[in-house]
Amino acid sequence: MANKFLDTPIEYLKGIGPERGKLLREELAITRFEDLLSFYPYRYIDRSKFYKVREISTDMAYVQLRGFISNIQLHGTRRTTRMTAVFSDDTGRLELVWFRGFKWLKNAFKPDVEYIIFGKPTRYGSKINIAHPEVETANKSKLSQTSTMKPMYSSSEKLKNKGLDSRGINKLVKTLIEDPRLKIEDELPENIRNRFKLINKHEAIINIHFPSNHNLLRQAQARLKFEELFFIQLNLLRLKKLRIEKARGVVFDHVGSYFNRYYNELLNFELTDAQKRVVKEIRQDFKSGKQMNRLLQGDVGSGKTIVALMSMLIAVDNGYQACLMAPTGILSQQHFLNISKSLSKIGVNVGLLTGSTKTSERKQILKELASGNLKLLLGTHALIEEDVKFDNLGFVVIDEQHRFGVAQRAKLWYKNHISPHVLVMTATPIPRTLAMTVYGDLDVSVIDELPPGRKPVKTIHQYDTNRLKVFGFIRDQIKQGRQIYVVYPLIEESEKLDLKDLKDGYESIVRAFPLPEYAVSIVHGKMKPADKNYEMDRFAKRETQIMVSTTVIEVGVDIPNASVMIIENAERFGLSQLHQLRGRVGRGADQSYCILMTGHKLTNDAKQRIKTMVETNDGFKIAETDLKLRGPGDIEGTKQSGILEMRIADIIKDEKILKAARNMAIELIDDDPLLEKPGNYKLKKKYEELYLKNKTWSRIS
Repeated sequence: MANKFLDTPIEYLKGIGPERGKLLREELAITRFEDLLSFYPYRYIDRSKFYKVREISTDMAYVQLRGFISNIQLHGTRRTTRMTAVFSDDTGRLELVWFRGFKWLKNAFKPDVEYIIFGKPTRYGSKINIAHPEVETANKSKLSQTSTMKPMYSSSEKLKNKGLDSRGINKLVKTLIEDPRLKIEDELPENIRNRFKLINKHEAIINIHFPSNHNLLRQAQARLKFEELFFIQLNLLRLKKLRIEKARGVVFDHVGSYFNRYYNELLNFELTDAQKRVVKEIRQDFKSGKQMNRLLQGDVGSGKTIVALMSMLIAVDNGYQACLMAPTGILSQQHFLNISKSLSKIGVNVGLLTGSTKTSERKQILKELASGNLKLLLGTHALIEEDVKFDNLGFVVIDEQHRFGVAQRAKLWYKNHISPHVLVMTATPIPRTLAMTVYGDLDVSVIDELPPGRKPVKTIHQYDTNRLKVFGFIRDQIKQGRQIYVVYPLIEESEKLDLKDLKDGYESIVRAFPLPEYAVSIVHGKMKPADKNYEMDRFAKRETQIMVSTTVIEVGVDIPNASVMIIENAERFGLSQLHQLRGRVGRGADQSYCILMTGHKLTNDAKQRIKTMVETNDGFKIAETDLKLRGPGDIEGTKQSGILEMRIADIIKDEKILKAARNMAIELIDDDPLLEKPGNYKLKKKYEELYLKNKTWSRIS
């Protein structure tokens, strides 16, 4: 669509000027004519329907009426002036009110002229009124000649104060579209348009802003959604192809004694078929000579860490070092305790580096790392600091990848002259549509089964009024030798949120479960790392039966004997977080339980989240529901990708279009990888424009 005319700065459009232009840039990121054309309406109102005054209620969104305007009056002082008028038809009267623009309006209305008004009914006292209605004379109405679908545009208070509400923006778009210099090029080749029955770009732009009817609006939306998703997929797939063809990777060509001894001597259970499949996929990447960039999805407790550890041992077998970066000190510490204990038996040196590592220990770790004596390094974001230098880093594992920013993850790439292989892991299942859109340039592996003997966690919803019943259940579980988590959303009482806070909760738990029969631990994010580890260690050793905590135990804490997870104010947690917390239990052979505690007043979304948790343990179903409830822009990790700032497409509602666009992009790249064929000239030009503006699209590491 780009040409010199559409590249014109927005302030040069008639009706804008420097002041409005500055506001459009700041408030809506509209800097050029093309940006204005691509600023699509967020919804449409059917202007073909007329209401009578007696039919109007404040429940209605927008209404259109035909009648007469009379009794125009100014009220109030100079600073608080408002203007009112009476609108009437053959069924009744209502009040019109304006708080600005009086000098243009006070002499504009004639008592014997029929008008069409359009606006939102509201109630003021006992009367229904319409504030700042759109008004036009009935005999001059252009509705019959143009669109009966009224577009609604997003705006802001600052813009509205300068006359750029939805109607004002619509006028600007109309001015631009009616300019004879406007020429909208079509970047999609004709064969693609014909194949998917897409209207041309010019028609689509006109009908997205001024649809003549519902059918043309649907066609315009389909065309623009396809184009948006197609270019995103084209970019992701070309990045993937480029990486596969150009990015040289270290070759791990054999499996040696470290891997074999661990597998044969230390692994005291059978890997699931899914784990075996993923190990094979990673081995194929290691042998290919191309740099691996793989996403490993697996539900909580599915055994991703074992797969990562075995893959790290392959790197060590081939003379390289490996590292694992985790988001929290607790998780890093736990990885270190589990891995170092088992690997000491086969002679693999393992180090731990976090923000709380003592200076003397840190110096020793860095020395051994640089010499190559330290084979595996585990830790937090401390691993990416500049003075952390490896002798020969060949493999990087990033646990819970969405917790790290793109720039943070990328720093691990430069710890070796040849980019190391990268495995990013997440226990937050990613819906299919999101994976295609955000992670479309990655190879994806999925561990889709739990280890044998694991029983699904039973999830129960209880109201606060049933707390004594829940306490009785806790006592029964402790008598059976089990341990309990109680998780709160806050550390201290908040005046703004009526929530049970952690300290108050801890005190009530201690009163209900007194010493010496019961012992209670407490853990939260504001504690010193040493104190936190001490309390976690007490719980792990079964010296305490109940752990009262905030969400610091959300990821990675593995206590197989803990069989009950109680989540207070569960309505305040997102679905993904609830699912992660539930994953802290059910890690042993005993039946485990997750109890969601809430008050009786729940929003519809909260009810849906609770219902979903009670009905399913399937992480992918939960992720799909979470995506529908929150939208893609709110899912952890997606905002930083830069991809999901879509103008018109919706990856939830437009899954069919997304699949079609992706398949077309795959076909096109297979046929013309460099987009050099004559029919793809405009498409390539558009792609390069988008690519240059969005260099960070899809980067995961």
